[in-house]
Amino acid sequence: MITISSDFDGGNIQVVDAGDPSNIQLEIKSDSKAKFFQWFYYKVDGAAHRPLVMRLLNAHDASYVGGWKDYRAVASYDGDTWFRVETSFDGRELNIKHQPEQDVVYYAYFAPYPTSRYHDYVAAKKSSPVLTHQTLGQTLDGQDIAYFRAGNGPRQMWVIARQHPGETMGSWWMEGFLDKLTDENDAVSRDLLEKVTLHIVPCMNLDGSRRGHLRTNAAGKDLNRAWQNATMEESPEVYLVRERMRETGVDFFLDVHGDEAIPNNFLDSAKGIPSWDDQHETRFDRFSSLLLEKSSDFQTKDGYPTAAPGKANLDVANSYVAETWNCLSMTLEMPFKDANVNPDPVYGWSPARCRTFAQEHMAVMAEIADILR
Repeated sequence: MITISSDFDGGNIQVVDAGDPSNIQLEIKSDSKAKFFQWFYYKVDGAAHRPLVMRLLNAHDASYVGGWKDYRAVASYDGDTWFRVETSFDGRELNIKHQPEQDVVYYAYFAPYPTSRYHDYVAAKKSSPVLTHQTLGQTLDGQDIAYFRAGNGPRQMWVIARQHPGETMGSWWMEGFLDKLTDENDAVSRDLLEKVTLHIVPCMNLDGSRRGHLRTNAAGKDLNRAWQNATMEESPEVYLVRERMRETGVDFFLDVHGDEAIPNNFLDSAKGIPSWDDQHETRFDRFSSLLLEKSSDFQTKDGYPTAAPGKANLDVANSYVAETWNCLSMTLEMPFKDANVNPDPVYGWSPARCRTFAQEHMAVMAEIADILR
């Protein structure tokens, strides 16, 4: 007998009918207090060597339907190694076909990063002599918001990830970034920390992550649309980070995300803010060109359309920070799909590639530090 469940950290699925392995009918649940949905993560038990056809019936109503084009779901037997499986979208349903080799198999939108792993990882990093840890406050569900500080240089660099909980690639990127930063024998990280003071929030949206949300926190707020008017009642995660930024100042800001539709890594600038000028343009172009030199996984052709002059949305972190502190402020987007640049037919864009990509960013940050002001 096949059983399907998602009652675990980060899980999301509603079982409609699992009686026939060749016609399993499922639906993705929306965020608990909002209508966003696309993230799914569930376990199938008792399916070894049985051809499964899993139909996600409400895929046509998902938040980003364009994300299903040329998309392949990920699967894992152990929760650590995630590989791509046959997936198709017919305009209404997302169909996942797979014949598992073992009884227990997990399926997800992208390699999950549970909050249990996050808390263990943060606890381990607290012991690093490179980092100073502090809890900024608590989420609405009572989880500690971890903040790390490193270095004593004059430039204030801020890096955050996972404002949108379903974009788990942000957490895998953070692991790569923090692992390199805390390697006391790494010349690049030592160079960076001589020039800057780093401020790092590894996971902004812990509540949404644990609840299996795509985009919102426990109050149903999209944190990346809350930066102008954040409150402790609805978006304490943003409010607390923003207030710490007021104390430290900001010379550089990188907000790490994932994009459903675009099958490549790219940076989004704050172009369109009222104060955008040649200096903003020069700093962004310099960072982009350096990253293009150092990373074979980066490109600059695909990305978001630029906002009209003065029309940038200042509720978005990238634009809010750029306008408030007149600094280099960017959003990094990574794909849920495989990247068209350097595609990998087995794993697609993956946790391992996120980690490596993060470490390539660090080298660019060290080079650009001197021109931030």
